[in-house]
Amino acid sequence: MIDAAVVIDGESQSRVALTDASIDLLHLLWGKYGPLMFHQSGGCCDGSSPMCYPAGDFITSDADVLLGRFDIAAPGDPGTPGTPGTPGTPGQPIDFWMSREQFAYWSHTHLTVDVVPGRGSGFSVEGPEGLRFLIRSRLMDDAQPFR
Repeated sequence: MIDAAVVIDGESQSRVALTDASIDLLHLLWGKYGPLMFHQSGGCCDGSSPMCYPAGDFITSDADVLLGRFDIAAPGDPGTPGTPGTPGTPGQPIDFWMSREQFAYWSHTHLTVDVVPGRGSGFSVEGPEGLRFLIRSRLMDDAQPFR
């Protein structure tokens, strides 16, 4: 499991993490679609699931908050997290965005992106893989990561 880089001014604790299963799926998806991003919106149904898009396919604005940036090493490459790169090299940056309105409700939580079998609807790129991303959460004050 890895934590995202802290990107919100004045904060010192990561707000979002990836499980090993989500990292594996992201490597697969990166190979198919290139650079990726997440957006977590409010709403019902799949709007409450993290949606994964090719980077730039979902346009963010002042109505969104960047919660974290992940640097994942390519499969089999120990790499150095935190070093931006290109596919096949250490540091594939993946931004995690949330709607500002949703952030107002979830500001006290740490989010962990995980993967489960199933297929959500919508435009999230993992759908055809028979898997879907989901969020597991804990209070920001809780020192134990969700595993």
